[in-house]
Amino acid sequence: MNKMNNFVFRLTSLMAGILFGLGMAISGMTDPNKVISFLDIAGQWDPSLMFVMGGALAVFMPGYFLLIRKQQKPLNAETFCLASQQTIDKRLVAGATVFGIGWGLAGICPGPAVASLGLGNIQIVLFFAAMMVGLGVTNLLICFKNAREVKTELA
Repeated sequence: MNKMNNFVFRLTSLMAGILFGLGMAISGMTDPNKVISFLDIAGQWDPSLMFVMGGALAVFMPGYFLLIRKQQKPLNAETFCLASQQTIDKRLVAGATVFGIGWGLAGICPGPAVASLGLGNIQIVLFFAAMMVGLGVTNLLICFKNAREVKTELA
């Protein structure tokens, strides 16, 4: 990637991040109480975050179908970075379950947590730190598991 493409890529990433953070803050998704109220369908359910998701899709879909879908490659990269894993396995289900439990208990997930870091809320900072520890521990466990599998295959 040449210097100009690198600059455009970083500028586009910065603008997308700013828009994402603003959207999270304006919509109320950075407020754990609002998210917990949305997830509490058996109690004091607040359906307003459905409109956030619907609004996001309403804005995104025309641009996707008119501009993005027809592209053979991304605007700022040589190829699309697609997941190599195409199957639903135990690891995916376990991860989704843990993610959902954490989101339901804390009322915050990674996107809104990152968007909220600048607000100085100590609970968000602690959540983010715990999330980073969880990611690190998970990566270590995966590395150990992969190393053990390689040893077993070589034996």
